[in-house]
Amino acid sequence: MTLLTLRALTVRRGDRPVVNRVSFSIGPGECVGLIGPNGAGKTTLMRAALGLLAHQGRSSLAEMPARDRAATAAWLPQKREIAWPVTVEALVALGRLPHLPRGTRLRDADRTAVEAALTRMGLTAFRDRLATELSGGEQARVLIARALAQETPLLMADEPSAGLDPAAQIATLRVFRQLTREGRAVLASLHDLNLAARYCTRLILLGDGLLVADGPPADVLTAENIARVFHLEARMINTDHGPLFQPLDVLP
Repeated sequence: MTLLTLRALTVRRGDRPVVNRVSFSIGPGECVGLIGPNGAGKTTLMRAALGLLAHQGRSSLAEMPARDRAATAAWLPQKREIAWPVTVEALVALGRLPHLPRGTRLRDADRTAVEAALTRMGLTAFRDRLATELSGGEQARVLIARALAQETPLLMADEPSAGLDPAAQIATLRVFRQLTREGRAVLASLHDLNLAARYCTRLILLGDGLLVADGPPADVLTAENIARVFHLEARMINTDHGPLFQPLDVLP
């Protein structure tokens, strides 16, 4: 069973391919980190996979009707803005919309999902606060909770750790890992290669729109791949808490 299948996915800006014939599949139980330098095509790939950008090739999600897609994959975009002064609980409850018949109110199952999302993200004490009055990092956690409340088999998140303090970053990746242990799947673009190495079961490395490597973190974060794609000298260190990615120097 796969939750997302891409076949030769290509996105062009003019004549230039920003994502160039990328193929992979993601199944239940996988926590996949999408990594690569700025401009590698990570955001473009995820948006195209969701059918939000014109593309060539195949995306199993983009082929679905919009409502079925929303019930299959939750999307946390990189740009996060909360425009309306609603409570945290009301905002998280918006994640239940794909599951609600038109014109109906939240049901017991929906309230249970909202409560679980608030608990996972440590937001139960914030439920009655106006989301617009929270700090940027707190707002980011609220929007992650909204995606969690959607309870989809697949969660797609674009730089979910951006704007979070170190403790919240680790807590968020732990939540993602727990989701996969429950049989769901996560595809998250990450710039922090330490988080990617430690919490992801699989990494997909993009460089200049091309798929450079796909596999377990130790097989992807090799000195050769890091030098080729990130232009860095780096090394991986095994510790009692898991692998540690250590950048050493910028290569000429």
